[in-house]
Amino acid sequence: MKKTNAIALASLSAAVLTALTPLHAATAEGAPETRIVLDDADSGRVFEGIGAISQGGSSRNFFDYPENQKTEILDYLFTPKFGANLQHLKVGLSGGENDTDGSEPTHAFTRDELTNPVPRGYEFWLMAEARKRNPRILLDCLPWSYPGWISSPFSQDSADWYVAFLDVARKHYGLKMDWVAAAWNEHGTDLNWIAKTLRPTLDAHGYADVKLQAPDNNGSWQIFDDLARNPEADKVLQAVGYHYPSEWGPQLEMEAKHATEKAIASGKSLWSSEEFTYSGKTWEMAMLLAQVYNKNYIRSRITKTEVWCMLSGIYPGVVWSGTGLMEAHSPWSGFYDVYPAVWTTAHTTQFAEPGWRYMDKACAKIATNTWAGSYVALRNPENGDWSLIVCADKPTNIQVQVAGKLAKGDVHVWKSNGKIQFIEEKPLRPTNGSFTVSLEGNSIYTLSTTTGQKKGAHPAPPPAAAFPLPYKDDFESYAAGAIAKYTADMKGSFETAKRKDGKGMCLKQISPKEGILWGGAGGDLPHTIFGDHNWTDYTIQADVLVTAGKAAIGGRYWCGEQRGVGLVLQQDGTWWIEASVEAVEVVDGKENKLKVPPLATGKINGFIPATWHHLTLVLKGDELTASIDGKEVARVRYEKFYAAHKSGRAYLMSGYDPNCFDNVSVKP
Repeated sequence: MKKTNAIALASLSAAVLTALTPLHAATAEGAPETRIVLDDADSGRVFEGIGAISQGGSSRNFFDYPENQKTEILDYLFTPKFGANLQHLKVGLSGGENDTDGSEPTHAFTRDELTNPVPRGYEFWLMAEARKRNPRILLDCLPWSYPGWISSPFSQDSADWYVAFLDVARKHYGLKMDWVAAAWNEHGTDLNWIAKTLRPTLDAHGYADVKLQAPDNNGSWQIFDDLARNPEADKVLQAVGYHYPSEWGPQLEMEAKHATEKAIASGKSLWSSEEFTYSGKTWEMAMLLAQVYNKNYIRSRITKTEVWCMLSGIYPGVVWSGTGLMEAHSPWSGFYDVYPAVWTTAHTTQFAEPGWRYMDKACAKIATNTWAGSYVALRNPENGDWSLIVCADKPTNIQVQVAGKLAKGDVHVWKSNGKIQFIEEKPLRPTNGSFTVSLEGNSIYTLSTTTGQKKGAHPAPPPAAAFPLPYKDDFESYAAGAIAKYTADMKGSFETAKRKDGKGMCLKQISPKEGILWGGAGGDLPHTIFGDHNWTDYTIQADVLVTAGKAAIGGRYWCGEQRGVGLVLQQDGTWWIEASVEAVEVVDGKENKLKVPPLATGKINGFIPATWHHLTLVLKGDELTASIDGKEVARVRYEKFYAAHKSGRAYLMSGYDPNCFDNVSVKP
């Protein structure tokens, strides 16, 4: 019966379909015409949702927002039928190392902490808030860096570390995780480790229902060749995810990295497990994201796409700031920005839920020579509701015939373009299950039998404002183990702690050794930043307790090992002024990086290492003045490097030692 209906529908002439067109949906003259048949007998994969990724410091500043604005931002991201309506949230597992645009603390810095892992950071909180708004949201995690006690990413240590993360989520936040990425971000995986170590370890600790996805890599679906030779791993791996199947960016017309025929024929769930890496602020990029959502399924039968990053909670000037679906990086002002990408995402997520099915014959390009125009159709297997998401790069007319047991009532129309986003238009009333509608170019449309969608809105946030100056924090307002407001760790981990002398609270570096790095060559030291990247001339001060190694205060921060300028104090009383800048010399036409020697150095007579010392660094033009315990120790100029570092944030730096900072201040 279903086959007969499909054949009959395919044979309907254009004349018959046109005759059934409602008068109020007049077509545009001269526009090309696309015919689409929706039928519940059509085969297609199960839709697994659209999600986003929070990791590596990308959400750091968002965590510090005032409660009202924080709640509003969470609504735009997670509340069903309000904003982006995200259906999957993946968070980073960090080892306290830089995982893209910052570092996040780990739940187990030492092997001993495995027995009582600590709910550090903000990713557990974020997952709890997402689940609070959408109880059906799927939760996932993936490692970038690893703490230093782990022997390797594919070891029993690593599997135990995963279990400890799941324990924290369950014990402290009541969260049941749905997925684990059995991989090392963009470094692939080890199938034998998955089958013989990770899966048994999860099962033995009560997590047999947590599903596994891998390899979360940038390759081209090669894992299916390996799975064919490893049936044990194939059995326990429920999904395969690769990054940027339209190439990093993405490049819309790119074909080379899409799922292989072997991958598609496997029947295993296929994901784009990291996607986008653009700012969704402009319509061009927001439209691109919707085009990619469609293309991923049409081209590769990818049923889940995860956007990196969820939002830009990254200090302006730090790498990848501005990337994502929203902007929330200035908590001191309360300002945030809902990008158009929220609404282009809503064109799918507010109209189809995980568990719906695609209708493959109604998923295609509009024109065969470009991915800029496309459409996908999904149906609810339970009640016959359906949704059709169309990216119309050019004006086009579409004729739709609804067949089989699909709903044939009013068709609700939602539209977005560069001028307006997520606006409901007048519904269409099909005749005999058929209708024709004219679509404008450079627009996204969703046609659906579902209702309840909404362009959510909260009162306008406060206006944007610069980071407050002067700045001071004595850390007395925090409980122990908290993240100090406005500090963003770039390497290592800093949290509030009680002073051992009983004089209140301080900020302490807690990572005991360098971990397994996700990227970079290593060798840099833990540091945390705060302030405004436009700051030029200012004075930074702090009380410092050097328990081991060295600690520093500094300013005009640029990035990583190019921190700017700093006053460093070592435990033996040796001090120096460093210029952490990139300097090169050219020899025989080749550039060689130079290590810049200290601008000044010395040693304090009678230095007592077990006591607090007050450091002051004054930055005025190319002149630096350093003082320790109120006594000036150096006044130097750094004309050679000043041009490259005229402005930047303040920072605190430590070795991988429990060094402490208190009464931190910055003034003009």
